[in-house]
Amino acid sequence: MPHCSSFSMKLAGTNRPVALAQANAMLNRLDLLCETVGASVFGLLLTKYDIVTCLKISSALMICSFPILVMLGQLINSVSCHALDSSRTPSDESICADLLDVRKIVQNGLSSIKHGWNEYKQQTVLPASVATVFLNFNVALAPGAIMTALLMHRGMFHFPSSNLSISEKCLQISNSCLTGISPSIVGAFSGLCSVMGLVATFISSSLVKRVGILKAGAAGLIFQASLLSIALTVYWAGPISQRTPLLIFLASIALSRLGHMSYDVVGTQIIQTGVPASKANLIGGMEVSIASLAELVMLAMAIIANDVSHFGFLAILSVSSVAGAAWMFCRWLGNPTDEQRELFIFDPHFQLQAT
Repeated sequence: MPHCSSFSMKLAGTNRPVALAQANAMLNRLDLLCETVGASVFGLLLTKYDIVTCLKISSALMICSFPILVMLGQLINSVSCHALDSSRTPSDESICADLLDVRKIVQNGLSSIKHGWNEYKQQTVLPASVATVFLNFNVALAPGAIMTALLMHRGMFHFPSSNLSISEKCLQISNSCLTGISPSIVGAFSGLCSVMGLVATFISSSLVKRVGILKAGAAGLIFQASLLSIALTVYWAGPISQRTPLLIFLASIALSRLGHMSYDVVGTQIIQTGVPASKANLIGGMEVSIASLAELVMLAMAIIANDVSHFGFLAILSVSSVAGAAWMFCRWLGNPTDEQRELFIFDPHFQLQAT
């Protein structure tokens, strides 16, 4: 959400770390609440109507809500004394004209990617941004289709064939071909992950207030890496089809979402502080693109290693990526540069070192 992040940065200010942390936490909190409520409402509609009718209702709601979003944006801008306004320069207008030129779409697209990449790799808070990208490699030990397929294979459900790949099992879920035990445990796991993400938005702002933004980011990454390591150990220790190992495995992954979402909030604030406002959208957009590419690479690997017996390999890659993110961030925190000290002058970590 590069645009939403820049809005909160303009409204709260980079020189007020606690206020900015609270604004980012509130933004993520509302986002999680809307996703949870939206999924619940859509699920309720599916129990009463067919899929086509549900899609029509969802489309109508999206169309009707768009004017409301525009009006709310204008209201926020008015209340904040037009803090979201930005002046246009002649160069901006020429760039917009070039982007609309069909003959230069490929050329402008490649030059934009090159320019965005150059700006991205030159940012002062690059390790914090790369850590965010690394977290997107974790697609195995997270709530999703791959985890659901694993749980079904490990004895929670019964399928006619025991040699189904992960993609085939996910297809059977979408076609409602499940038989045997009720999927209540999978639903409870997904719900618990959502609750942990919501709780993390409250914890992150408190952490920033107590220990500072940089140590809060390190704490979130270390916590997530530790919990995922426990989940990986439990997976390799024995079959998770048994009740106790299964609950420990799922609880570790669910609790790791506390660290994941905490760093999501804190990492956003670190980038907001370290990136100039004029480059915020460019660098934020490039980070989202690279993170999406990382997730796509992992999903492609899941397709190649599509047998459920290869889940352990995907889990190792997921834990390694999170551990690598934690190591990179802590190393960056332990070896600060003068520019880093200047940017985070209000952080207690550097204030203690100065005294």
